[in-house]
Amino acid sequence: MAEVIKMPKMSDTMEEGVIANWLKKVGDSVESGDIIAEVETDKATMELESYEDGTILHIGVQENESVAVDGVIAIIGEEGEDIEDLLKEIEGSSSSQNSEEDSDASEDEDSDTSEKDDSENEDSDDADEDSDASEVDTSDVNATVVTMPKMSDTMEEGVIANWLKKVGDSVESGDIIAEVETDKATMELESYEDGTLLYIGVDEGGSVPVDGVIAVIGEEGADYEKLLKAQKSSGGSKEEKKKEKPEKKKSEEKDPEGKSSSNGAAEKDAPAYVPSRSSGDDESSSSSNGRVKASPLAKKMAQDMGYDIAQISGSGENGRIVKRDIEEYEPEAEPTEQPQKKGEDSAPAPAIELPKIVGEESYEEVKVSQMRKTIAKRLAESKFTAPHFYLTMEINMDKAVEARQSMNEISPVKISFNDLVVKAVAASLRQHPDVNVSWQGDTIRKNQHIHIGIAVAVDEGLLVPVVRFADNKSLSHIGAEVKDLAAKAKNKQLQPKDWEGSTFTISNLGMFGIEEFTAIVNPPDACILAVGGIKQTAIVKNGQLVPGNVMKVTMSCDHRAVDGAVGAAFLKTLKSLLEDPIRIMI
Repeated sequence: MAEVIKMPKMSDTMEEGVIANWLKKVGDSVESGDIIAEVETDKATMELESYEDGTILHIGVQENESVAVDGVIAIIGEEGEDIEDLLKEIEGSSSSQNSEEDSDASEDEDSDTSEKDDSENEDSDDADEDSDASEVDTSDVNATVVTMPKMSDTMEEGVIANWLKKVGDSVESGDIIAEVETDKATMELESYEDGTLLYIGVDEGGSVPVDGVIAVIGEEGADYEKLLKAQKSSGGSKEEKKKEKPEKKKSEEKDPEGKSSSNGAAEKDAPAYVPSRSSGDDESSSSSNGRVKASPLAKKMAQDMGYDIAQISGSGENGRIVKRDIEEYEPEAEPTEQPQKKGEDSAPAPAIELPKIVGEESYEEVKVSQMRKTIAKRLAESKFTAPHFYLTMEINMDKAVEARQSMNEISPVKISFNDLVVKAVAASLRQHPDVNVSWQGDTIRKNQHIHIGIAVAVDEGLLVPVVRFADNKSLSHIGAEVKDLAAKAKNKQLQPKDWEGSTFTISNLGMFGIEEFTAIVNPPDACILAVGGIKQTAIVKNGQLVPGNVMKVTMSCDHRAVDGAVGAAFLKTLKSLLEDPIRIMI
């Protein structure tokens, strides 16, 4: 009996896959365990294995085409077997799903139009827009819309860092057409179509959300504008327009009240005096209610320089006072003499003249990078979702200093204090598995493996590459791997496998002279260790004050998964290992 082969879910974030290469064709014999195709997911290109014996009777997806998870890829059965009924059943199920979606869409449209019965004009406009969208037929357009792919599990939008092709260039499947800056790294955008680059929808430096239109590739001269119109109408433009109209209506209703309230506020803020000027001057820089028309900068300059702004004539639009008017204004002599007249009855005192300083406030708005957006989102979620508590401990590093010096005499790679901390943390986690956990909502995941995330500062923020199976690696191995990962992070060369899967995180600011600090838990980890610098200070040893090397560490814990006593026991073990590093080797 024929069996339908569907697209499997090959990663936790996968929604669809692209058939990169068919290794078998219709009519080929297949055995269980044979690789029949290569599938490109959102993470990597993976092999698709057959679990059936038989002959490939049907291939439903061509190379470089995408199919949703659980979508039909192929049919395997006995040679010569009739699969017409099976194909009709598959087509029938897909068409019934489409009809259900269409009926849902029509119900949504009916409910939307019923909510807008207040204005006949708006209803007619919506009907025209709906009819225009439904009339767009793209069957004769030999072109394909290129959308922004989801290049990492946390990516929500990407920035086009560089276009490697321009409009009019020929493109083949596999060509790199652009470089995309994600929240993790700068990655290459590959074309899956052959043709000509007809349209570029995002300039270099511009951002576009996942599944947003980037470009159009197709036959030279194809009517891509029709394709874009259809894409826009199906992509939710109707919802945006429907949201905008009620907002406009509300703003129109509120305008009369808003004007009156703003005038009232202005009258309260206006000076109590009425300027003694000619009627011509009043019309130039004051309104009928005595309010002075001036820019905020002009008001600030006049206040700093001690000018009565009501005495200054405006040269701006409708008599508005601007910066130039303040700079060119020459005050009369009387206002400066009045303070001296007040002091005639008392003992004469020298007048204090403050220097006249004219300054202008300025700032620069810097566009937020994808990495910074993700850092802000994930750390805010962690801080405001996970209840943090903090444990701090002092560690005597005298023996660690001596051991490191001795190790570096024979080690092929220079071992740092951070490498010692990584190894000691891994060994401590092996003894305290209840710290090596993550909160999953209804369950707590207890990780049997130990993957240590190392926070690395880069120009645009922070990356956390992962040292996998750290408890099984030597100090020299850890030292070499951490240096390699740090270099990749700063050069934006990290791949998803380099930053995913940590079970515990270490953040070290000791090299900057920081003695101690608290860090925010890095989800899905339950704990993060903040490591300060080693400081020479007086310590008590055998009842006497002697100089010693002390390092402070603070562990932030997610109280949903880790309790205080569990965290304290972990730090006690970590302290004992670092104060006598020979124990780490056991």
